[in-house]
Amino acid sequence: MAPFATPMRSASLQLSALLCILLCSEVWVLQCGAAIGINYGQVGNNLPTPAQVVSLLSSLRVGKVRIYDVNPQVLAAFAGTGIELIVTVPNDLVQPMAASAGQAMQWATANIKPYFPATRVTGIAVGNEVFTDDDEALKASLVPAMRNLHAALAQLGMDGYVHVSTASSLGVLANSYPPSQGAFTPECAPLMLPFLRFLAETNAPFWINAYPYFAYKADPANVSLSYALSDPYHVGAVDPYTHLQYTSMLYAQVDAVTFAAARLGYGGIPVFVSETGWPSKGDADEVGATVENARAYNRNLLVRQVGNEGTPLRPRQRLEVYLFALFNEDMKPGPTSERNYGLYQPDGRMVYNVGLAQQQTTSAASLSLAASSAPPTRDVGKDLTCLCILSALAILLTSQAFLLG
Repeated sequence: MAPFATPMRSASLQLSALLCILLCSEVWVLQCGAAIGINYGQVGNNLPTPAQVVSLLSSLRVGKVRIYDVNPQVLAAFAGTGIELIVTVPNDLVQPMAASAGQAMQWATANIKPYFPATRVTGIAVGNEVFTDDDEALKASLVPAMRNLHAALAQLGMDGYVHVSTASSLGVLANSYPPSQGAFTPECAPLMLPFLRFLAETNAPFWINAYPYFAYKADPANVSLSYALSDPYHVGAVDPYTHLQYTSMLYAQVDAVTFAAARLGYGGIPVFVSETGWPSKGDADEVGATVENARAYNRNLLVRQVGNEGTPLRPRQRLEVYLFALFNEDMKPGPTSERNYGLYQPDGRMVYNVGLAQQQTTSAASLSLAASSAPPTRDVGKDLTCLCILSALAILLTSQAFLLG
């Protein structure tokens, strides 16, 4: 005779199944948007208004955004949204800010204080890719400028809410593979010591702009495309010194930065990805710049973000990632790829669908989120939802069999 199933046990099983269905129907929208960050560049003459951009980001439930200036219209538009915002001090203001504490206070008073805390500014990037710039005076001014700005924020009572750091290119590394051999270049290392000391003192992160696309484009014959695209099913590579397995070049690059910092005595500083992306279009010599690869790269990163995945070196600390970029920007100089990193066209049409667009707003200010013209692909969000629903149905069927058995 089958074991007797109490009504309480049956109700509990069915309630668990129902909760699974209800929660999983929202899993992609709630987790993905909250997990990922987006770079909102504005180097274009046909971009939507800041209000329209905020409406789009809200519809995608994106919780983190990085901008490259302190545009007052943008700062005002983000007020009350709860979206975390990283703003930027342009490179040409770094030296004046380093030379004068008053200049730093003036900048913070004019550009942060009027909007904070309604606009949730959580980070200030002082310059962009300064350590790999040719201007030696600019590089020498970076940390003094950061210290002056942090002191100004402290006087304004905001230092506990707003991190001060800078975004660096992967060019600061002399070696990035295997990750355990990561080390800063001889030119950067002397500048890195005071910078890392400042980050440690203020509990600020190290922001890195990392693009596996560049590694693949430079050597497609020897760099695995699946590895560069962060394909979670790729066998990856094993670091021969740590025996850690890497299925994502991006995550390997991040760990290389961590090892480089550790070599200077600062291995505890968190490393975040301030920029990463893949172009959907390029010139004839830009190997791999296709819609298919761009979709795969960003979708793979989203899957990892939804899973709260950390790097192999720090598996329990989800890697914070800001995708580049929200829009294609038609006025960016350089090769064709530079104008084709966006998830969206300026008119709101998706360049390709990575699974972020799960709901549309009906506000008159919102953009029309038209369907992508790219060939249909599997929707990871739907896959996750279906998996949860099937699991829930299995629980229901099991409970019924248990009752009738």
